[in-house]
Amino acid sequence: MRQIAVIGLGSFGSTVAKTLTDQGVEVLAVDSDKEKVENIKDYVAVAVALDSTDDKALRAIGIEHVDAAIVCIGENVEANLLATTLLKKMGIKNIYGRSVNPLQEEILKSLDITKIINLEKEMGESVGKSLTSPNIQVSMKLASGHTMAEIKVPKEFIGRSLKDLNVRKRFDVNIVAIKRQIPSIDEKGQRVFKEVINDLPQAEDVLSETNYLIVVGKEESINALSKQK
Repeated sequence: MRQIAVIGLGSFGSTVAKTLTDQGVEVLAVDSDKEKVENIKDYVAVAVALDSTDDKALRAIGIEHVDAAIVCIGENVEANLLATTLLKKMGIKNIYGRSVNPLQEEILKSLDITKIINLEKEMGESVGKSLTSPNIQVSMKLASGHTMAEIKVPKEFIGRSLKDLNVRKRFDVNIVAIKRQIPSIDEKGQRVFKEVINDLPQAEDVLSETNYLIVVGKEESINALSKQK
C-alpha cells in the first residue's frame, strides 16, 4: 500500500489526508498542533504531533520511507520552506509543496520538487473554467502537458456505447474511467446516490444521464467535448 505523508493539518491538509485515505492510501498525518492531530487520528493510518522543522523528529517517525510527501502548511511560510527542504535532503522523491505567495513559489521552484500547489491560482482557474465550461466538474494539469478532467455526460451520449461514440477519434480524448451515480437508501431511509467508479471501461459500456466521464487529453480537446449538447 502506498504511504503518503501530509504535513500541516489545517482545512486544506485535513481534506487532502481524508481524501487520500478514502482512495486507499496509508496516510501519515503530521502537525505541531495536538488538537488538529487529535481531530484527524481516526481518519488516517498514523497521526503524529511534532515540529515538522525538526529533522530528528521527522526521522524518528520514519518519514523518509514514504512514497510521497505533501507540505500543506499555509500561514507559516518559514516552516513550510524548512519542512520542504528537510524532506528533500532526506531523499524523498515525490514532494508536493503549497505556495501562498510569489516569493515562496520561486523558492519552492529552486528546490526542484514534484509539484507546487498554489490554491488561490488553481481555484481562480477552476472558477473561470466552470463559468465557460459548466460541464467540466474538475480538471487538473498532468506532467505530460495534458489535462485530466471529469465531465458530465453530454445529452447526445446518453444511451450510447463507448464504441458507438468513438470519442478518441472524434475529439482526440481518452476516456480512462466512468463515474456512476447509483441510487440507494441510507440507514435513515432517505434516497441517496453512491458513487461507483469503473476504471476499466469497455467498448460495450452504455452511458446514462447520471454518469461522469474521467478523460485525458489536450485542454482544447476536452473543452470541445464538454460543449457537446
